Amino acid sequence: METKVEFLFLNEKDMLEAGVLDAGKCVDTVGEVMSLLSAGDYLMGGKAHNDHGIQLIFPKQSDIVGFPKEDSRDRRFMSMPAYLGGRFHLAGEKWYGSNGRNSEKGLPRSILMVTLNDIETGQPLAYMSANLLSAMRTGAMPGLSAKYLAPKDAKVLSLIGAGVVNKTSLMAIMSKVKTIEVLKIKGSSPTSKTAAELAEYARENYQQLKEIVICKDLSEAVIDVDIVCEGVSVEPRKWPVIDPAWVKKGSLIISSGTLGLDYEFTKNNITKVVDNLGMYEEYINVYQEYDENGNKRPTGVPGMEYANMIIAGDIKKEDVQHLGAIVRGIEPGRTSDDEIIMISLGGMPILDVGWGYECYMKALKEGIGTKLKLWDTPFMA
Repeated sequence: METKVEFLFLNEKDMLEAGVLDAGKCVDTVGEVMSLLSAGDYLMGGKAHNDHGIQLIFPKQSDIVGFPKEDSRDRRFMSMPAYLGGRFHLAGEKWYGSNGRNSEKGLPRSILMVTLNDIETGQPLAYMSANLLSAMRTGAMPGLSAKYLAPKDAKVLSLIGAGVVNKTSLMAIMSKVKTIEVLKIKGSSPTSKTAAELAEYARENYQQLKEIVICKDLSEAVIDVDIVCEGVSVEPRKWPVIDPAWVKKGSLIISSGTLGLDYEFTKNNITKVVDNLGMYEEYINVYQEYDENGNKRPTGVPGMEYANMIIAGDIKKEDVQHLGAIVRGIEPGRTSDDEIIMISLGGMPILDVGWGYECYMKALKEGIGTKLKLWDTPFMA
């Protein structure tokens, strides 16, 4: 009986060779993943099967010498396990550590790895560098959203935030929406280095763009825009806030981070879409904050606000559509040219498993990566 166990190790260079930056294929893959989510053919953590992940919470103080403490620079470790069905039919996990001080050491804020496991034996199939994988699957979701929900012949795309999330979102959206002619970028300031770098990247890679604008303020980034794509990471209640008067009829607003929008306008004037409502319901149990009078504070996450509206009885559960159901054709998505749609995207490990699987299969086919051996025969069995 064969008892040898090997797995494929893929470093970042290997992942590049395995096509991790193929934005169009990544959008197609996350479309499959969202269809499986809609059909219930998946599992994430927790009893409700919708936990984003499990995070180590460090104490603010400790009597133990050298014990790591919570700080304002985002010290985090998180495990994000998942099972994905369909043709994927495997388990996986994204694991990462994050610290805002990493930039001082020349390192990314977060350092991520993904493991894929056989669903029957549990043995590892692959262990891969996942910074690029995670960035691409994150950007692919706005690309998928735009594919199904953008207004017809959308011409103007705006990126609120000029970091990695919106760079990959740009890649994904441009792979599926071929009518974009104008790109607006709102960085942390009009002289933002990252905004200038993103503009240069767009200029070099998307010749169809007739105009690229670095916006001086948020209103310029929203007014007369067909697709607004937000991808910022900010401190609580410092998120960008959109004035309803700025929002163009027929536009699509995509939020991958935190975004503020008028409650009444959101409740009454916007078609509300999510990637996974169950996940936002779980978020409320963990992350919802209250003021001194016991009232819920705004969360800045549209999906959580939709869930809170349902709890308050301001909208019905069926008023919130699901992207996977739209992909499957069982929910309508856009129904008119004037409809304003806002979709909330929270990030899920099933996306990492799906895109990781695609890269793994290409690596196997093309002989990319390094095979590592656990054992020929297990010492204890």
